Amino acid sequence: MTTNSPASLSDLNETIKQNHSQLSKRLRQVAEFVLDYPNEVAFGTVAVLSKDAGVHPSTWVRFANAFGFSGFSEMQKLFQQSLMADSPSYQDRIRMARQASGQPDSSQSSYQLLTRFTEANTLALEHLGDNIRAEDLDKAIDILSQAQAAHIVGVRRAFVVSSYFAYALRHIDRKAYLVDGVGGMYKEQASTFDDKDVLIAVSFHPYAEETQQVAKVAVERGIPVIVITDNHLSPLASVASVCFVVKEAEIDSFRSLSSSLCLAQALSIGLAYKLQEA
Repeated sequence: MTTNSPASLSDLNETIKQNHSQLSKRLRQVAEFVLDYPNEVAFGTVAVLSKDAGVHPSTWVRFANAFGFSGFSEMQKLFQQSLMADSPSYQDRIRMARQASGQPDSSQSSYQLLTRFTEANTLALEHLGDNIRAEDLDKAIDILSQAQAAHIVGVRRAFVVSSYFAYALRHIDRKAYLVDGVGGMYKEQASTFDDKDVLIAVSFHPYAEETQQVAKVAVERGIPVIVITDNHLSPLASVASVCFVVKEAEIDSFRSLSSSLCLAQALSIGLAYKLQEA
């Protein structure tokens, strides 16, 4: 795919995003794992990483070769260099705190579980500010301020964030319509989109087909799409006018929504301030 290997982890991540659609199914699995769990890649063995990613060990070698590396070890050095240069992420700090407690999860009281959720969400919110660019916030608020109406879609876990968006926008006297798909009528609701509207699409892995269908209608009509998702390889990222990638806290495979709701609140109140100034 490429003869020159990337010089840094950020370069590798960007190259992966650009070439993701050209990769085979198994290589895409590795690509998504690499973007989601860079610290595990930094010090994991091929055997362990293959089990975690659900691929054969040789797939990691093929993946490294596809991006110009002589083998997995050469590619892994980029992850190690990046990890040593950066402070631990909130996920690593959560893991270290759990290990330091020396207490298995199953023996924890309800209050200790509450403490774990509180600490994890606190760290996730701190991490949110590092990942969201000011220019993206400004661009999204500009789009919202110019739209005559906002349509918001998000199903299953994402429904909490989308319904809050509709609630918040209505409270600042903006036209906001929740695309809730009552009776399975997502396409019918999307057919009411006007070319002066905006779509806010919220979707987390596994990415809902219903949300993708609604976003497709918006793109076909030339309507800007503001996306909140959890990965740059989300199917919505490629069609977004503005894309916010949010990494939520996760405890025992239960993912929070605190960071996504905080972002939704910041966008809504930021829009209110902009309208007030105007």
